[in-house]
Amino acid sequence: MMKRWLCATLGVLAVLLASTSDAVPLQTQNVVLVVLDGVRWQEVFSGADPVLLNNAKAGGNWTPLKTLKAKYWNDDPLARRKLLMPFLWEHAAVEGQIFGNQTLGSKAIVTNDQWFSYPGYNEMSSGVADPNIRSNEFGPNPNTTVFEWLNGLPAYHGQVEIFGTWGTFHDIFNDRRSGLPVRAGSSVVDPTDSSASGKQLLELYRTTTRLEEEDPTDAMLHVVLRQHLETHHPRVLFVGYGDTDNWAHMRRYDNVLDTARSADAFIAELWAQLQQIPQYRDHTTLIITTDHGRGGGRSLWRDHGTAQPGSNNVWIAVMGPDTAPLGERRKVSTVTQSQIAATLAAFLGEDYRGRFPKVAPPLPVVGK
Repeated sequence: MMKRWLCATLGVLAVLLASTSDAVPLQTQNVVLVVLDGVRWQEVFSGADPVLLNNAKAGGNWTPLKTLKAKYWNDDPLARRKLLMPFLWEHAAVEGQIFGNQTLGSKAIVTNDQWFSYPGYNEMSSGVADPNIRSNEFGPNPNTTVFEWLNGLPAYHGQVEIFGTWGTFHDIFNDRRSGLPVRAGSSVVDPTDSSASGKQLLELYRTTTRLEEEDPTDAMLHVVLRQHLETHHPRVLFVGYGDTDNWAHMRRYDNVLDTARSADAFIAELWAQLQQIPQYRDHTTLIITTDHGRGGGRSLWRDHGTAQPGSNNVWIAVMGPDTAPLGERRKVSTVTQSQIAATLAAFLGEDYRGRFPKVAPPLPVVGK
């Protein structure tokens, strides 16, 4: 009996040692989460919507149809989506993975029951939907986000930063409690920057007619972010672009397309800049997603929420040294927005879910 038990024990140990020796250490040392506010999965996976592109009344288009078609139209939806978001389809979705194309049996959804911005940003950053958050004016977030949690760990303290056009990010990431540096809304531009470029940015911010309250445009945020990264190298970075959502609410589909294309170009420039910095090169994972979907048809695309069916459908793309290049995922189990928080931590080798057991597990993308 003793001999049999010893052999069995040695066999188990051998298996454990073999699996341990075969495990490949994660290469990710930095994670960047980029969110494109309110960009529908339909445009991401099929490009410009033919109904909204061709019907000026439905799309609210001011741009001539000939011009729009020259920029965004191809009869093949696979080619059409590359016209709209070339970096996403030529790099992120090729070198990494993308979820959410429902026509291929891949579904990505939110788990909150509101289907608009604050609940979505809270869900993706805290890992769980909060039923109490029912307004974009909710106020300071009571939930601990993965960004706040990581910033509290010695290895990441002072190495976590938040950038976004929407001023409400100050509340979502609860900068007063968390201590996170949040550059959002009116604080995107630094009024104390006395350099020539700093003064110019401040002048542009003050004299530009803004789309919503004190929020700058995506372009201004992008310039500030890229300048910041020349001298500051956070290990964890959140970037929130918002023009796409604003133009959809304004019923301008032509500008939705233009700003989606611009946001894709911003991500391409950001990724290229990171690859020029030794800290980030070959050691950075990029996650790209949206906070919510939108309605469909000729009119419901303009808004989102429970009154616009389909607003709970999102998409998630991941690329980096620890994500297998499986491309567009097909016929996979439904993934959720709530899985992003634990995924971000897992790429860094941290167990966010171990600290907060109620959060959703990581996406099935970590490790090759």
